[in-house]
Amino acid sequence: MGQLSHKIDFTVVFSVKNANPNGDPLNGNRPRQDFEGYGELSDVCIKRKIRNRLQDLGEKIFVQSNDRNDDGFKSLKDRADGVEELAKIAKDKAKNADLYAKVASENWIDVRSFGQVFAFKGLDLSVGVRGPVSIQTAVSVLPVDITSMQITKSVNSVTGDKKGSDTMGTKHFVDFGIYVFNGSINTQLAEKTGFTEEDAEKIKEALRTLFENDASSARPDGSMEVLKVFWWEHPSKLGKYSSAKVHKSVTVKEKIDKPKTAEDFSITITPLEGIELEEIAGQ
Repeated sequence: MGQLSHKIDFTVVFSVKNANPNGDPLNGNRPRQDFEGYGELSDVCIKRKIRNRLQDLGEKIFVQSNDRNDDGFKSLKDRADGVEELAKIAKDKAKNADLYAKVASENWIDVRSFGQVFAFKGLDLSVGVRGPVSIQTAVSVLPVDITSMQITKSVNSVTGDKKGSDTMGTKHFVDFGIYVFNGSINTQLAEKTGFTEEDAEKIKEALRTLFENDASSARPDGSMEVLKVFWWEHPSKLGKYSSAKVHKSVTVKEKIDKPKTAEDFSITITPLEGIELEEIAGQ
């Protein structure tokens, strides 16, 4: 597979049940909601999950979580300096930003996918890479109900504590919700970062298995599930239709009042002529 030669759009539909898909640190880590009560996952959260999946697939990732560090570097600057060619460019008087961006894109799939800003203390070079893969915020189809649960510990934290059971805090979770997010892959930016058709296939696989190996106390195994991935491949670089029209061709609607399972929703799609659609079931 070579350079990506055609525009790609995608839509992901997933369910959340008794889980906190993306806590808001400015609101007591409650699941994110807009002012009308619709649940949200930030694009940053979704990209983090995609990066983790790509890392699980054996890809080199620049923006790694501390708990998923696989190369021993303790900061982004250390990771960038760990590439001999990048360190050489940074020390060179010419300070070739374009070459720096090219080498960084070649080294890490998340850089050539999502882009990255390289601006570190002590580095007399500022480089911005615009990535071809764009991700929108995920929004629930209906407003979501959030349950809060008080949690306690049953052991003393420090010797000498009189109590054996102290209030620790509160857990919040979405009772149930169906969420949708959209994305696109731009061919012009793909040419600049060297993003290939093979990279696109890896992004597709990461979307299909988005919540694999993503369990935590806030998101137990099975509490978040990818239901459908819609993957459109246009016949040209600019695309046959706008991304907005493509994304709007997917409709997710409740079949009954107060739906509580994924089966209570219907997922339909309006066919678009001249564009190839792959409909993929989640894992």
